[in-house]
This record gives sequence, structure tokens and C-alpha cells, in this order.
Amino acid sequence: MSVDRVEEAESVETAVAVTAADLKTVALTYYPVAPGVRLNVRSGPGTGYSVVKVLAEGVKVPIFCQTPGTTVAGPYGTTNIWDNIGDGQYVSDAYVRTGSDGYVASRCA
Repeated sequence: MSVDRVEEAESVETAVAVTAADLKTVALTYYPVAPGVRLNVRSGPGTGYSVVKVLAEGVKVPIFCQTPGTTVAGPYGTTNIWDNIGDGQYVSDAYVRTGSDGYVASRCA
């Protein structure tokens, strides 16, 4: 009888893990980069960090988390908020249309 209970518990844990992963994927929103801009993606939250790639015009980016960094002026205002769009990839929020002057995602750890 205890073996049956262990199997049931494993099934429930697996179902919960899948549901949590699915919710994280569903909750991810993509935001457009300012029109006509080829945006530098940097290795950290500031203009002093190296450029790791350049985004093409018209792309949309996910924002996994946000963090303060170098203040930048762009099409969407002046801000010190930097958006983490991937592992070791940051863009200034001044170039991303989030619809807000503040944070739209959790702060990066």
C-alpha cells in the first residue's frame, strides 16, 4: 500500500512541475523595440558593458527581469532601467515600448 502512495505522490509532483513551467511560458510577454532602431545588446546593465549583438529593426524582445544601470535617453524617455532579454543580454528600457515609465517585470537577482 505504501508503494501505491509513493507512485501517486510522484505523479502529483510531476503534474505540478509541468503546470508551473507552462505558466511561466504563458506569462512571458514580448515588447517591440523602437521603430527604425538597430539596438545594441550589452553584456550588463549599462553602456560600459560590451556589445554582445545588435538587434535588427522591428524585433520584439522578452523581458525576463529588469535592473537599474546607466541612465540612457531614447525614443521612450530617459531611464536607468535595463531589460534582461536573455542570459547575459541587456538593453536599455528607453528603447523598448513597455507602456510604462517604471518596472514591468521583477527585478533581476
